Amino acid sequence: MRLLVFSMALALFACASTGRAPDFSLLYTPAARHHGADRNPIIVIPGILGSKLRDPASGTLAWGAFEGGAADPEKPVGARLIALPIDALRPLAELRDEIVPSGVLDAVHISLAGVALDIQAYAGILATLGVGGYRDEALGLGGEVDYGGEHFTCFQFDYDWRRDNVENAQRLHAFIEEKRAYVQREYAKRFGIVNADVKFDIAAHSMGGLIARYYLMYGDQDLPASGVPELSWAGAKRVERVVLIGTPNAGSVDALVQLVDGRKIGPLLPFYPPAVLGTFPSIYQLLPRARHGAAVWDDAQGEPLADLLDPALWAHNNWGLASPAQAEALATLLPNERDPEARRAIGLAFQRRALERARAFHAALDRRGATPPAGLELRLVAGDAEPTAARVAVNRATGALRITTPAPGDGTVLRSSALLDERAGGAFRPNVDTPLALGQVLFLPDSHLGLTSNPIFRDNVLFWLLEEPRNRDCCRE
Repeated sequence: MRLLVFSMALALFACASTGRAPDFSLLYTPAARHHGADRNPIIVIPGILGSKLRDPASGTLAWGAFEGGAADPEKPVGARLIALPIDALRPLAELRDEIVPSGVLDAVHISLAGVALDIQAYAGILATLGVGGYRDEALGLGGEVDYGGEHFTCFQFDYDWRRDNVENAQRLHAFIEEKRAYVQREYAKRFGIVNADVKFDIAAHSMGGLIARYYLMYGDQDLPASGVPELSWAGAKRVERVVLIGTPNAGSVDALVQLVDGRKIGPLLPFYPPAVLGTFPSIYQLLPRARHGAAVWDDAQGEPLADLLDPALWAHNNWGLASPAQAEALATLLPNERDPEARRAIGLAFQRRALERARAFHAALDRRGATPPAGLELRLVAGDAEPTAARVAVNRATGALRITTPAPGDGTVLRSSALLDERAGGAFRPNVDTPLALGQVLFLPDSHLGLTSNPIFRDNVLFWLLEEPRNRDCCRE
């Protein structure tokens, strides 16, 4: 996972593309100026770390800025602010704090020797859609960008990326219903169309693509106590075209490493300990699939780990919240519990529930035979030129991790993960084997976040959204 902004901050100037860029204004201005009910509004869904998180009581950004006043996870107050509450009994959905999402992270603000620096994050994709003539509601209402009053709306879906992805898919459902009613009112006012069958396009980056896929397949259903939800394709009733960008459809080795070892963002940015990251259900849902050979025992035999989601494996190896080395961090997160063993028991119980939830989430998204209904079109953009962690070796005695094998990807997400290619870790077969019904795939030689600002990406996504013909004969109510 190398958690989006982490890799971006370390490779600030490494993402520049070479070659000549198309003149997007010349290419797409006529299409952008076409205003009609046949042009879908779009929803941008960022990945993990891609939404700012704010404490409304104090105004402090728990995530989204790294200057004075931002939450510091290396200090007790900051750690408690960014970590989710944990306990031994309550369901994950009931473990809530006061933090709220506060807009898509278009740039990261840091300070070096007193000099403020802005590192572009989702500004690339927002700028692309601005070229396409979409009016970004959040930026427009904030007075930062004037898109005029004649464009259809581009909505930013900001969300609390720490939380369970199913919970955020349910929130996406409510968000789409709200925005659909808004667009219907606009259609009635501008074109005299009453109760229009509004459908959206979605551009989803990284983990945002998993949220979008769950919503498409299951709508606002929760995961059942056993088995998988009913495959209703309820979300497809509201969506026509989806662009998945660098989505870890088969997970990421980086998620395992960070849950076990924590993450030092960079020389200018703070360290997030395993105990803090281990309170985020979403990261467990980014774990790689053991069936793809993502982890092996670090010995001569190199035996694959059969089940990376087994809570007993995590407890035995002292991984994440189970680690005795996290005793001090757990004491910070559970200040009202004085007994160290009781704190560890709470951490183990929470970790077990998060892993079980991740198993159910994987089963829901990986199911075979989930053919999308007519009218729903999936596109995938993935990187395939950056060495990306593909396998980790686990020390049998200590549980320590060591990344051993790189493979093509975007530096964070493997090409095979983006494709959900079931050949990974097995014998070679000539054709991709995936349950994903992808209409088109675009591979780019760029990094995880660099994909969104690559001019080839911009050119293709604008074509897909503005000019590529659509088959709507069978799909409108």
